Amino acid sequence: MLKGKHIVLGISGGIAAYKSAHLLRLLVKRGAEVQVVITPAGKEFITPVTLSALSGKPVVSEFFTANSGEWHSHVDLGLWADLMVIAPATASTIGKMVSGVADNMLVTTYLSAKEHVMVAPAMDLDMWAHPSTRRNIETLRADGVEIIEPASGELASHLVGKGRMEEPEKIVERVESFFRRSASLEGRKVVITAGPTYERIDPVRFIGNFSSGKMGFAIAEECAARGADVALVAGPVSLSAASPRIRRIDVESAVEMHDVALRECSDADVAIFAAAVADYRPACVAESKLKREGAEEMTVELVRNPDIAADCGRRKRPGQVFVGFALETDSGLDQAVSKLERKNLDMVVLNSLKDKGAGFRTDTNRVTLVTRDGEAAFPLKSKRDVAADIIDAVERMAGYGQP
Repeated sequence: MLKGKHIVLGISGGIAAYKSAHLLRLLVKRGAEVQVVITPAGKEFITPVTLSALSGKPVVSEFFTANSGEWHSHVDLGLWADLMVIAPATASTIGKMVSGVADNMLVTTYLSAKEHVMVAPAMDLDMWAHPSTRRNIETLRADGVEIIEPASGELASHLVGKGRMEEPEKIVERVESFFRRSASLEGRKVVITAGPTYERIDPVRFIGNFSSGKMGFAIAEECAARGADVALVAGPVSLSAASPRIRRIDVESAVEMHDVALRECSDADVAIFAAAVADYRPACVAESKLKREGAEEMTVELVRNPDIAADCGRRKRPGQVFVGFALETDSGLDQAVSKLERKNLDMVVLNSLKDKGAGFRTDTNRVTLVTRDGEAAFPLKSKRDVAADIIDAVERMAGYGQP
């Protein structure tokens, strides 16, 4: 599973750094090529000589070699790596990652990383439980970093509690699981709609909604991380897509999104309709800005927009998997089941504006996945974690990666 994989192993300054040698040995024995990047404090706990002997590579710690002036490029490391694992990650290193304090080679490499990043925290139980650490961990999760939760047990302070870096064998399992996931959609085309649509009234006004596009973009990044070729049909949002596997197609109106979605879904393996599409648009769009002077009221006649998911569903071929979204305030489950049938979908992702932390403009979501076989409810999670739950369900439904 790890043969030929390029892994950056980051080590920060904590007593758990002694475990990093064992982790490094396990990764190398499984065929991975590992480049160690260690903080200056990390070298107080384990020597570069030990790590270099195990990895077969010089250990990188400083921005340049003092006696020769050789520059160590954090950008090149980010391009070289397939995965970055930081183990142990101290509270200090985690805080610097969140704040972008690039004062050592490890944090600078993280900030340049194009690849997936895993973090295995290690610290005393009170530090792990502190509100600032909890905020930083949630920020990293929202940024797409995978957190390998620390274990409970006796700590360096001789107190007992949560804060021990997870055992190297468990971390390797997570690494292998990541690489299995990263190929699970290889060769598949996934179409995703995301964000709102804007329906023009005149050149300066429109009808829209509060969708930020965060959920759709998180799903796109998750699919790309699993090897899919992603067509992301995006309404007007301020987000950017990081993965080069994502082909972004920007649209403004529901009619534009409808036309692009029909075209892209024709040869898709999976289509996920996550956009919050306006149900209606103005029947006429004024060519000039409408003035309020002399008019106490303004009436805008609305006409129905095309139903993107339903129209694509009518054209669905055998083997395609189509997923819709339902953001509801009342009778959510009934609405989701109805949408499943009416639009010829395989799954509906249901969420409610009544759930705190779910819905528009949040970094979290709480969803229920509704299929013809029943429903599965999930607790509040980051939208990237929700995206993983959705794609896990899609893969099971489609039989991808199954023997």
